[in-house]
Amino acid sequence: MKDYQPAVAELLKAKRPRTVLDAPCGAGWLAQNIAFPCEIDGIDLYGQRPARYRSFRTADLDQGLPPELGHYDAIVCCEGLEHFGNPEIFLRSAHRALAAEGTLIVTTPSVWYPEARLQYFLRGFFPSFPSLAGRIERGTHMHITPWSFPQLFLYLTLTGFRQVRLHEVDEPKPKRLYEWLLGWPQTLYCTSRMRKATGEEREYWRQAGSRQSVYGRRLVVSAMRA
Repeated sequence: MKDYQPAVAELLKAKRPRTVLDAPCGAGWLAQNIAFPCEIDGIDLYGQRPARYRSFRTADLDQGLPPELGHYDAIVCCEGLEHFGNPEIFLRSAHRALAAEGTLIVTTPSVWYPEARLQYFLRGFFPSFPSLAGRIERGTHMHITPWSFPQLFLYLTLTGFRQVRLHEVDEPKPKRLYEWLLGWPQTLYCTSRMRKATGEEREYWRQAGSRQSVYGRRLVVSAMRA
């Protein structure tokens, strides 16, 4: 399994939703890792209905979820947001497609870890987000929108979600020893802001300064429909 998949499976196990929309669904790994009864629908730009999925359709998720969808207890968007040029459109459509108190789970590469920021300083490009000059073609799985936890928190809040939570991923944090030193000022800054904040803002700074946020290479974030 990929590093983010166990975390997503555990979140769904805790929520036990009756209906799940997997968008983009890829080859359908999600259904193979859910051990409780639920109905799963899938959407992707290409492909066909994966095994154990109730339904499947093709759609360009950069334009948002199809408006005729019903409501789901949970929507899972794994490794999708980094491909979207219009992430706010997708997130607003996901908010509309969730049932009351429904949960959105998003995974995406993070660009906040120290080595990524160092590479950006030296080259002007984040890891896995290279210059695409000469290779720009829709539908080719281009990484075009880089994310950090603060940026994802911002977009989720702007599109109506609440209780935005960053979850642990089983990965080295940090992966290389020198990253401890490079990440320390960021940790101190977030800790300082957390001590001065109250309520939900305090929780935001706690998460922003966590090891997963500062050193992790993967973001797994959940949020609830407000």
